[in-house]
Amino acid sequence: MSVYEHEVKALLSEAGVPVPRGVVIRGRDGAAGGEPDIPAGGDLDFTAAAGLAEPLALKAFGPGLVHKSDAGAVVLGLRAADLPAAAMKMRSRLPGVAGFLVEEQAAAGVELIVGVVRDVAFGPVLLAGLGGIWTEALRDTALGLCPVSERDARRMLASLRGAPLLHGFRGTPPVDVDALVKLLMTVGGPGGLWERLELGEFELNPVIAGPSGVVAVDARYVPAEPGEPAAGRDTADFLPLFEPKAVAVVGASTTRPNFGNMFLDFYKAAGIPLVAVHPEADEVAGVRAVPSLAHADVDYALVAVPAERCPGVVRQAAGVPFVQVMSGGFAEAGRAGLEDELVEAARAAGTRLLGPNCMGVYCPRGRQTFVGGGLGPAGSVALISQSGGLAGEVIKVGEQRGLAFSRVVTVGNAADVTPAELLRWLATDPETGAVGLYLEDPRDGRELYDALRATDLPVVLLVGGRSGQGQQAAASHTGGLVSDRRIWETVAAQAGAALVSSQDDLIGVLAFFQAHGSRLTEGDGVLVVGPSGGASVLAADAFDAAGVRLDPLPGDVLEELRGLGVAASGNPLEVPVGPLGRAGLVPEVIDAIVRRRPCRDVVAHVNVQAFFTYGNAAQPLYAYTRALAGAQDALPRTRVTLVTRNGECAPAGVEDEVRRIAAAAGIPVYRTMEAASAAIAGAIAAGGRYGDA
Repeated sequence: MSVYEHEVKALLSEAGVPVPRGVVIRGRDGAAGGEPDIPAGGDLDFTAAAGLAEPLALKAFGPGLVHKSDAGAVVLGLRAADLPAAAMKMRSRLPGVAGFLVEEQAAAGVELIVGVVRDVAFGPVLLAGLGGIWTEALRDTALGLCPVSERDARRMLASLRGAPLLHGFRGTPPVDVDALVKLLMTVGGPGGLWERLELGEFELNPVIAGPSGVVAVDARYVPAEPGEPAAGRDTADFLPLFEPKAVAVVGASTTRPNFGNMFLDFYKAAGIPLVAVHPEADEVAGVRAVPSLAHADVDYALVAVPAERCPGVVRQAAGVPFVQVMSGGFAEAGRAGLEDELVEAARAAGTRLLGPNCMGVYCPRGRQTFVGGGLGPAGSVALISQSGGLAGEVIKVGEQRGLAFSRVVTVGNAADVTPAELLRWLATDPETGAVGLYLEDPRDGRELYDALRATDLPVVLLVGGRSGQGQQAAASHTGGLVSDRRIWETVAAQAGAALVSSQDDLIGVLAFFQAHGSRLTEGDGVLVVGPSGGASVLAADAFDAAGVRLDPLPGDVLEELRGLGVAASGNPLEVPVGPLGRAGLVPEVIDAIVRRRPCRDVVAHVNVQAFFTYGNAAQPLYAYTRALAGAQDALPRTRVTLVTRNGECAPAGVEDEVRRIAAAAGIPVYRTMEAASAAIAGAIAAGGRYGDA
């Protein structure tokens, strides 16, 4: 049941939110809570409204009158003498009227909506945007996870398409933005109203903003039933998960090869101490076997048996720190009860459960693997994924592109071990320098958000299902303006993480993080340098689409550029690069510009096809890459990126050598400007935790 508007406004007034002056009118027999209903012929006394300044607004309240405008429970522009007749007409049409609120009608201004709704994954979310009739028509709103900071509040307002209305538009005066920010902080900031509400839904619409401040004209509060608080858990030591002393595989067959046998082969190839679990055999596929997990002296057990048998297997895992259930057929298949039974079995055994419905762990340092083809080099890039198949693709494609992984873990349904818990541990792991996450259902979104905000590592997020029907918010109105896509955009913006939309960009951003490490930068903006006017125009479009600014060149550099034989003067800057060109020209151009105005990022692009159109010109391409590597060495506070356009035109092995030369200098290499712009946008989103001085 909703709280009556005048009661909500009393709460607002107590918190310091301006509301219109008003009085509550009830029938002579009306109780304090507004019951019983005012009878159709009941006597109402409006003399208490005599002290209010006209024009007046009349609003009915009562059980079920939530959306008053839609119900015809609001009349504006009244004089005091008009109130009795307007009230009589209103209650003749509306059943269940418990009373009336009479208020001074607020002066015109910019109408806004400010609300809070509880998202099912991330908890209380503050919403602000254009209000009144424009709320649903334009849906021009911005979100912030509570508690928001003042910076978050200003970011929300600045992101609105209607933001120019706040600063004076076509002759209208600017509104008091500071007062509006104060309102957002009162509702959604630290210690704000959101902490005192059982959401439900809380909405102020409209809030009228003008030059002299703001006033909450309408207010609605729909409480929800209080839920049980989530049980907290200390972060486990996940080192044995990634670097186990020995591994057990449950489910391999002596007669018919299956997934268990495949994993035995992977682990045998990796050379990790290994035992099979089989109720009858002494060995399976040449691996010593024991009858149950109770007989296995291991840190990690992989279970690949039918779902119904998994709880019984896991109950025998006492003394095994981590058990991974590869099997599917649990909550994702509509069998939530079986998944609950599995979790209870893990708790009874005192083991931590990875999965179910997941592929496992990959860690070259620990000889942990769930993919064939051998282990790649150990590195500093970690990945947490709810999809085992996608994680395998990221590993194999990423290693082809030069990524080296520290820890990769798939969590599947995340019934016990969650992405948030793993992220907290990885943030303390000395082997990890950057983290990627692929998520569909974060399980505990608020816990994940807190972990993202707490880590100093650069993080990139790829989220599946953001274009679906949206999450089931608790209420229909403010909640209807919240969606999966917008929630994740807000999470990334407030937590300082990169949010990408494809697997290729996930790999690309991780490659950027790996290449540039903890390089501190100075200056801002991006400089793009390379051949072909058309390619430069398309480069500008790519960076604009990624939301990355390309600043004009400093005016005093143009004469020096002309001395170097470069006549163009824009950014992107067209510089001749090819098989007959001077390899060191681009580094000289970069130096001339950066000496005058430091750039955070420099993107050098080259048309590989041009080097091979008239014969094999690999050596000039290598010389150009080495010259670019020298430029990176000379500019330790600038991040240099190389784009090898049309790289497929090079003979086999050429691109690999270009990548090797660039990687030795800490330069990431991309095949397209779109991939490079997405990577740089991701690094910028990572903000202070990644390279900004």
